[in-house]
Amino acid sequence: MHPATPPLIRFDNLTLGYDRHPAVHHLSGEIPAGALVAVIGPNGAGKSTLLKGLAGELRPLGGRIELPALPRGGLAYLAQRGEIDHSFPLSVFDMVALGLWREIGAFGALRGEHRRRVREALAAVGLSGFETRAIGSLSGGQLQRARFARLILQDAPLILLDEPFAAIDSRTVDDLVRLILGWHAEGRTILTVVHDYEQVRRHFPTALLLSREPVAFGPTAEVLTPALLARARRLSEAFDEDAPECHIELPADVIQPDVIQPDVVQSDAAEPGTHHHHAHDGHRH
Repeated sequence: MHPATPPLIRFDNLTLGYDRHPAVHHLSGEIPAGALVAVIGPNGAGKSTLLKGLAGELRPLGGRIELPALPRGGLAYLAQRGEIDHSFPLSVFDMVALGLWREIGAFGALRGEHRRRVREALAAVGLSGFETRAIGSLSGGQLQRARFARLILQDAPLILLDEPFAAIDSRTVDDLVRLILGWHAEGRTILTVVHDYEQVRRHFPTALLLSREPVAFGPTAEVLTPALLARARRLSEAFDEDAPECHIELPADVIQPDVIQPDVVQSDAAEPGTHHHHAHDGHRH
């Protein structure tokens, strides 16, 4: 590993899941600061689960997640839109201003400087003039723009995006991609769950292919191959609910998880691992 790209994220035989049922398991490897990574794989592959583990919403069932160089409060997480209550009576301005909560506290007052930054973030996502609109009145694309404005204010070195392009118009997708590429150019580390492989090929220099276990992890051109995508599908289809224990041996043609070297770099504790029973967990990941 080049000394200019120390690991920001380290996975050590990581297993994550729900109610002791693994959803992604035996993941090891490192992601250096400044990487732009697409997390890909079939439905139910564990993609969203991995981001929830990184965000601290899931405690590992086994193994570890280490963030050795991440400062406190240095992570911003955009969950899937379906996990948000859009009926809550909140204005666009107030929703975006929540991105400042680490800075001003839960009960802190917004000063003029804060209000200026909120307006600048709204302008950056194309929502100037929407400040007083209720979030429940926004289209899907407009709501996603507002959520990205909130991310801008969080100003985090590590950004996790779970299906940010799902069910929104193509113009909004293009604008959000430009924001992500801008964050990457600033040296931020970004993991994004993406379903459109053409978007992955065009914009994401590295990819992590999951199918409940790591299938491939490295440069996108080496991961998005017909053979590896077919292997991921086979692993997903062959998943055995009644397997007595978790026992994975990766075939020789699988790219072992290793250090991801991004194309451009500019500038919490887990229980010890144990064997786990295979079972569907009832969640889509």
